[in-house]
Amino acid sequence: MPKVEIYTTPTCPYCHAAKSLLREKGVNYTEITVLDPDLRETMTQRAHGRRTVPQIFIGDTHVGGYDDIAALDRRGGLDSLLQAG
Repeated sequence: MPKVEIYTTPTCPYCHAAKSLLREKGVNYTEITVLDPDLRETMTQRAHGRRTVPQIFIGDTHVGGYDDIAALDRRGGLDSLLQAG
């Protein structure tokens, strides 16, 4: 399974929803809290300018935010992305 990273803030409901979806899939992930401006800047660069949280990365693939990962899951693409690697 590829490495999964999720950039979050503590009070973001979409972050909580994304983490819940990943947990339901049995995915271990690394959570990076972006309260530190340097970490947020790193996230923004990796996410091609997107500044909102969550930002989710599976391996080298930038999935996007919660809406993006939920849509990917509905289309059946999340499981195959999680199996790649």
